[in-house]
Amino acid sequence: MSWITRLFGGGDRPEPEAPPPGPAQTHEGFTIRPAPQQASGGWRIGARIEKEVGGTLRRHDLVRADVIADREAAEAASVAKARQMIDEQGERLFD
Repeated sequence: MSWITRLFGGGDRPEPEAPPPGPAQTHEGFTIRPAPQQASGGWRIGARIEKEVGGTLRRHDLVRADVIADREAAEAASVAKARQMIDEQGERLFD
C-alpha cells in the first residue's frame, strides 16, 4: 500500500518545525514559556509550565483548543491561561 501513497504524492513528509517558545515569565515560583501552535486560521493557545519540585524539574505542556488569529495575542492568552491554571491547581498541575 505504501507505494500507492507515494505514487499519489503522500508518504513521509517532515513535520513542520514548531516556532520557538516566547520569552519566559515567572508566576508564583513557576516558569511559563508561551508556545502557541500554528493551526488553521491562526494560533492555538499553548505554553510550557515548569517548576523545580523536590530537586526535580517538573513540566506541564498546556494546549487549549482556542485559536487566535495573531501570534502575539496568542502568546498573551497562553500566559494568561497558564497563570490561571497555576492559581487554581498549583503543584497539583504535575500530578
